[in-house]
Amino acid sequence: MTSGRPALLKYAFGLLLAAMLSACGFHLRGAADMAMPFKSIYLGFPDTSTLGNALKRNIRGADSTVIVPDAKDAEAILEALSERREKSVLSLNNQGRVREYTLVYAFKFRVRDNKGNELLAPTEIRLTRDINYDETQTLAKESEEAMLYRDMQSDLVAQILRRLSAIQRQP
Repeated sequence: MTSGRPALLKYAFGLLLAAMLSACGFHLRGAADMAMPFKSIYLGFPDTSTLGNALKRNIRGADSTVIVPDAKDAEAILEALSERREKSVLSLNNQGRVREYTLVYAFKFRVRDNKGNELLAPTEIRLTRDINYDETQTLAKESEEAMLYRDMQSDLVAQILRRLSAIQRQP
């Protein structure tokens, strides 16, 4: 008979916690409003670009903006000026072996309208991550590095979308 009392207290505590969270205005962060100020956009990426494909997927899923295959048909043209990944040594151990690397993912782009007017000046987004290295776990560290680059790419796509949605169109 006494074993039912702790379960009842846990249930009551859970209800009290849920009531307190809902009363304070707490809610999960949803998708941000990424409404683009233009109806169509041309993305200057090759078809094999993973960044370009991720950006296309996110634009199609977040907004009514249409991605057009020809720059002449677009209200806005995103030009990819450069995209690079770098890996540099951050620190060495006392034997002179690498202990940490710094991974860098940099992307530079600009946005113009179909008349050639600049909507967004050349902008560089540079993301960095540090990664520990252990030569006894080479394969695991290579997959961790690939995962960090994928994470940086998704962060980069979100930052590009925020910059695109913040563009102010001139009448």
